[in-house]
Amino acid sequence: MDFHFHLLPQFAIFSVLLICLFVSIESVIPSISTDKEALISFKSTTNLPPYFWDQSSSPCTNWTGVVCNKHGKRVVALDLSGLGLTGSISPHIGNLSFLHSLQLQNNKLTGTIPTQIFNLFRLRSLNVSSNTIQGSLPSNITLMMALESLDFSSNNITGILPQNLSQLKNLRVLNLARNNFFGAIPPSISNLSSTLTSLNLGTNSFSGTIPSELGHLHKLKELDLAGNHLTRTIAPSIYNISSLVLFTVASNQLWGEIPSNIGDTLPNLLFFRNCFNKFTGKIPTSLHNISGIRSIRMSNNFHEGTVPPGLGNLPFLEMYNIGFNRIVSYGKDGLNFITSLTNSTRLQFLAVDDNQLEGLIPESIGNLSKFLQRLYMGGNRIYGNIPSSIGHLSSLTLLNVSYNSISGEIPPEISQLEKLQMLGLAGNKMSGHIPNSLGNLRKLNNIDLSGNYFVGRIPPSFSNFHELLSMDLSNNLLNGSISGEILNLPSLSTILNLSNNFLSGPLPEELGHLTSVVTIDLSSNQFWGLIPSSIEKCKSLDGLFMARNKLSGPLPNALGEIRGLVILDLSSNQLSGSIPDKLQDLHILRYLNLSFNHLEGVIPNRGVFRNVSSVHLEGNPKLCMHFPCVNRRRKVLVRVRITTIVLATLAVCIMVGLLLHIRKKRGSGGKATTIETNSALLLKGQHQMVTYEELRGATGNFNTENLIGSGSFGTVYKGFLREGTEVAVKVLDAKMRASWKSFLAECEALRSVRHRNLVKLITSCSSLDFKNMEFLALIYEYLSNGSLEDWISGKRKNEDGDGLNILERLNVAIDVACGLDYLHHDCEVPVVHCDLKPSNILLDGDMNAKIGDFGLAKLLMERTEIAQQSISSTNVLKGSIGYIPPEYGIHQKPSTAGDAYSFGVMLLQLFTGKSPTHESFTGDQNIIRWVQSAFPHDVIKVLDSELLNDPIIPEVEHNSIIPIIEVGLSCTCASPDGRISLRDALHKLETARKTLLSVESAKHKF
Repeated sequence: MDFHFHLLPQFAIFSVLLICLFVSIESVIPSISTDKEALISFKSTTNLPPYFWDQSSSPCTNWTGVVCNKHGKRVVALDLSGLGLTGSISPHIGNLSFLHSLQLQNNKLTGTIPTQIFNLFRLRSLNVSSNTIQGSLPSNITLMMALESLDFSSNNITGILPQNLSQLKNLRVLNLARNNFFGAIPPSISNLSSTLTSLNLGTNSFSGTIPSELGHLHKLKELDLAGNHLTRTIAPSIYNISSLVLFTVASNQLWGEIPSNIGDTLPNLLFFRNCFNKFTGKIPTSLHNISGIRSIRMSNNFHEGTVPPGLGNLPFLEMYNIGFNRIVSYGKDGLNFITSLTNSTRLQFLAVDDNQLEGLIPESIGNLSKFLQRLYMGGNRIYGNIPSSIGHLSSLTLLNVSYNSISGEIPPEISQLEKLQMLGLAGNKMSGHIPNSLGNLRKLNNIDLSGNYFVGRIPPSFSNFHELLSMDLSNNLLNGSISGEILNLPSLSTILNLSNNFLSGPLPEELGHLTSVVTIDLSSNQFWGLIPSSIEKCKSLDGLFMARNKLSGPLPNALGEIRGLVILDLSSNQLSGSIPDKLQDLHILRYLNLSFNHLEGVIPNRGVFRNVSSVHLEGNPKLCMHFPCVNRRRKVLVRVRITTIVLATLAVCIMVGLLLHIRKKRGSGGKATTIETNSALLLKGQHQMVTYEELRGATGNFNTENLIGSGSFGTVYKGFLREGTEVAVKVLDAKMRASWKSFLAECEALRSVRHRNLVKLITSCSSLDFKNMEFLALIYEYLSNGSLEDWISGKRKNEDGDGLNILERLNVAIDVACGLDYLHHDCEVPVVHCDLKPSNILLDGDMNAKIGDFGLAKLLMERTEIAQQSISSTNVLKGSIGYIPPEYGIHQKPSTAGDAYSFGVMLLQLFTGKSPTHESFTGDQNIIRWVQSAFPHDVIKVLDSELLNDPIIPEVEHNSIIPIIEVGLSCTCASPDGRISLRDALHKLETARKTLLSVESAKHKF
């Protein structure tokens, strides 16, 4: 004891020193106060309200979304998901060094991912999905070595996927879906074989093949690579990941056959989706041996053969979709595989449409699952009657058997399907009366019975359809009059089509109850009497078709009150009197046909009447042109003049007349409507007919996974037509009144032009969409390398990570100049594009540039009275800021010189990398003045920085770079007369390319 006692003073001193050391260390080590500051900083960069997080208290008390450790000294979790946060993620988030979980999903956060966030080396779960984060994925992400779950899905992140992701050795879940990643999928991901269970890279722009190395991920349960640009076949190793539960490669460009033993190698599979590809071969029988499988989606491929046996082995099956393939069956029992599906008691979705299935619909169809909601059987070779047992499918919301050879009457049992919303029986051989009991389907919003042999009157019970959006009874043998109660359908907002029947009697005043309908087609019937003045109440109407009836009396002034009217066809009736002046005040009226009536008096000379190709008045011999009809000699002259105009525009009359007169509509939802005759009739030559359903199938029901772009008039989707043609489907926003003008302008502009540097318009479609709304679409060739805008902005790069080099940029410029030169000088009728900009220049797989989006294009026609007049539906200027020539701002008409100006701006942007709307251009400064200030001696200073890395630039500065920039400046003179033509610009650019190629060739020699 004595020995130890004398050491106490030394222990005391040591203890004091130790306490001081701890105090000193604590003063520099981050603590809860550091976490609090980081959270307050995060709050300052978002829209969190002031009262959120009481700064006078500790974050570990009751701060929303904040979780601390058990000692209450450090923040270990932050969950602010679904709060509608705006703003950016503060870099100070990286100071929450004890954070294990960060959940920021389902907000509206913008900006880039701060690199400091990856200092959180203890973080195990990071979820920033469903925001609008931009930029690329930082390479220092590998600092988060503890990370187990990384979810950045549904943002705008771009760039190439970092190779070093495989260093995250604890990663179990990697979800980067619905972003803008491009390039190849790194094979190095396979190094995560001991941990990774979920890999989701869907809906990006990944290209190349699926790495066979992914087959090493032996713990993988979910593999989602859908909605990319992946090509070639799938390696057998992928089909050997026996742990897979979800396997989807939908919406790519993959081909090959599905292995016949897939059911043996993937025994745990629950969800299999290979739709929207180019797969061939038969549906493997072994796929039907996976007893637990829930979803099989193989539509929109080239699968052939018959439906294999074994469907009765799938008790948990919820979806079976093999539509839009080449599946066959023969004989009356060809559809008996449906009987096997009666064992799938959870089935909700069954689609076998658009194949080559032959046979009778079995009576056993009524024994399918009580949960079945959608049944697609259209577009096959089915015959016989619809079984009465169909009425047992009590949960059915959609029934589509359109475009088969079904006969017999509509079974009254269909009226038992009280949940039915869409009934499609179009394009069959059905007959008899339409049952009055169909009125029991009070939830119906789309009924299409067109193209059959139905007789009798329209059932009065149709007035019960209080939720109806679209009704098509066209091309039948219906007769009798239209009762007012049938038209008491205020919900009808898409189309009422009763054309090509034998309906008669006067048009009831109740026609005015259709205040929301967009299109009314009553043509080719036997209606008589006056056009009711109540039609003016149809304020949403943009298409009115009453041709080929017996209507008489004057044209009501009420027609001039329908301000949204785009198409009006009253031809081949017995209308009399003068043309109301109000019709010339319908500013967006695109097509007017009053031919073959008994009209007289002076023809108005404003509005639509200025465009002779849009107005049809032939067959009205008493009409006069712009002066009183008092002199017989003048009348003769007028008739001669009208005849001359008619002969001069006869070809256009026939084409457009066919478009608007033959309005056979096809079924929506399963086989969607075609309100107009397929608009391909506007195009030159023979074009395939494309329905809405085919486009729905081609694009996966316009799935966002296939969305490849959007613009002022709508969105563009990738898809595959029946014969495997890869296409871009431009769906116009029908809610915009300008959509019809854009649609018809594009058809008109492209109907007679063909050039390698113009995007090929394959066909078009005017229909009703799945929601029974107006549907307009243009179908183009698909160009796999996206838009020039993407390349200039850096969203797209070559596989080596580089952008466009000087030769590639010059080739693009020459391609565009070639296309414009053709439009301006070599077309039968010159065409002005009017909206040339990088986002409207598309690149194919070989990097050939093609001009697209002719929605604002104008046709130029030389005339004797006017030097150059544009055939256009409007005088209102539209275009894109920064590319519009200055003279358009003072209401000068579109011209080839205007296109030259837009081309010049685009050329300067292509070589400087700077948009004309760049934030640095303020006041009087713009891209043209900026380039002029450096031209010619300091032109290197304004070149895109990516080009400066090319060693050839100094050698070609004087012989190639300066001439290229000179072309851009020569095209952008303020005065149209001072600009060079596109033909001259093309020659100068081709000369610059020859020089550039000669320099490169000389370098390779040495």
